[in-house]
This record gives sequence, structure tokens and C-alpha cells, in this order.
Amino acid sequence: MTVDAKQPLKTTPVITQIGSVHRRRNRFILFWDALRHSPVGLIGLLIVLSLLLLAVFGGFITPHDPAQNNLRARFMQPGFTNEVGVFVLGTDQLGRDIFSRIIVGSTVSVLVGVVSVIIAGTLGVLLGLVSGFFGGWVDNILMRLADGLLSIPFIILVVAISGVLSAGLGTLILILGLTGWVTYARVIRSEVLKAREMEYIVAAYAIGHRRLSIMFQHILPNVISSGIILAASQVGVAILAESSLSFLGLGVKPPTVTWGLMLADGRQYINSAWWMTTFPGIAITITVLGITFLGDWLRDLLDPKVRGRN
Repeated sequence: MTVDAKQPLKTTPVITQIGSVHRRRNRFILFWDALRHSPVGLIGLLIVLSLLLLAVFGGFITPHDPAQNNLRARFMQPGFTNEVGVFVLGTDQLGRDIFSRIIVGSTVSVLVGVVSVIIAGTLGVLLGLVSGFFGGWVDNILMRLADGLLSIPFIILVVAISGVLSAGLGTLILILGLTGWVTYARVIRSEVLKAREMEYIVAAYAIGHRRLSIMFQHILPNVISSGIILAASQVGVAILAESSLSFLGLGVKPPTVTWGLMLADGRQYINSAWWMTTFPGIAITITVLGITFLGDWLRDLLDPKVRGRN
């Protein structure tokens, strides 16, 4: 039997698919091997995964209704037991279970942290890419806008925006997203300024590639790792910002349960009911530490400069 040289082999798609599977498998093995040898990264990943599980399934595993008042069980210490059940972390001024409220509050923290970082990261990466690639008056306008935004105190900006928009979860996410893009834009701009002078970009111009094609197909894939590293660390910053603003009464409003509101509720009872502020504070601390650990590990993994030093 003869084979026509002009006809492509029918096994080529299968071979390509097998090769793609092997490459993905090798990447996963390298990723897992790097994670296994980094205790900090492993601890951070476990904390983040636990937080995500609580955020998704927390409403199904809470031992008590987090919004249910029980005035006969007000200010009960951790470990208190009554006919309703065990209150592991005690109760607040309305008899609500602290443990259940911390679990439910994780949903808001994850939602605010992830969505605001997606908004800020997407906007910042695009503006930084455009600013660094085109330069000139485009760069001047965008960077002066960033400088102006940085010059306004964050609290004043939040108060001004909250005065125009109704306070709530959506408004808080929008505020954090629209004010957080500056950091991404500056980092990506500096990476683009270096990348656009590289030889492969000059070669792309020489063979006739369009500017948009060079920007999105050649430069963006080579600078996006810096944005990913920054986003991993900014999730913790967004969670801290949400807790701080809710504590000050500028963020999420009751009856939504957040860790910041729990701190605000417990501050006037801190001498008599220490658990009302201690346990939400511990939850915030562990969450931010876990995200910071994971972000540091991702930086070590993705940043070639750090890899080279190690």
C-alpha cells in the first residue's frame, strides 16, 4: 500500500493531543514538586483552599443560624452549652453564635477580595500595557491620572464615592476595584517599557506584525506573570480594606455578616466579652497571612529574577 505524500497523516491530531496532555502533566508535576519543597507555599495554599471551601459551603455547615437572636444566651463565653447546642466560640450581644458568623463572613471576604482584585487587575494591566507600549501623550495622561488618584487619601475617596452611590457590598467592591488599578498599571508599564526594546519585538515589527498583535500576542504574555504575582498579594490587602471600612461604618451594612462588622459590634464590649473581637481578628490574621504566604511562593515560582538568585 502506498501513501500519498500530499495527504497529511490522520494520526497527527492524535499525536498533537497526546503531546499536549504530556506537557500539561509535566507542568503539573513541576508545580507540585515546587510546592512540596516550599513549606510557606504549602501552608498558604492550605489556608486559601480552606477559606474557599468555607466561602462556598459555609452556609451548609454552620452549627447555628448566624442571624438568629437568642437573648437568653447573650455574652456567653466560648464553650457555652444550652438546650440549642454548643457555642464553640461563644455568643455576641444578641446571643448569635460567633463561630457560625465567622464561617458565613468568610463568603463576603472572599467575594470582596477576589472580585475587586479581578476588576483592579484587569483595568490596571490593560492601562499599564497601553501606557508602556504607546508612550508619549498616552503615557503622560494615564500616569498623571494615576498620580492624581494616589494623591487623594483613600478614606476621603471612599466617603465621596459612598455619598454618591448607596453603601453596600457592590459599592465596596466597585470602590476597591476602581481605586486599586494604579499599582498594577505602574508595575505592568515598567515591564512593558523593558519588553518593547527586546529583540523579538524588533523582529516582530520587521516581519510586518501589527501593533495590536505585538502588544497582545507578544508583550502581554511576557509581562502578565508580574500582574498575577501582584494580584495574589492584593487579595489580602482587599480583605483588610473591607474589614477596615466595615469597621468604620463605610463598607458593608447589616444584616450582611462580615468580619469587619463583627469587630465593630464587639469593640464596646471588649473588656467584658473579649471573644467578640478576638476570634474575628484571628480569622482576618490567618486569612491575610495565608494569602501572603501563597503570593510570596508564586513570586518565587514565576519571577525569573528571584528564581535565578535561588
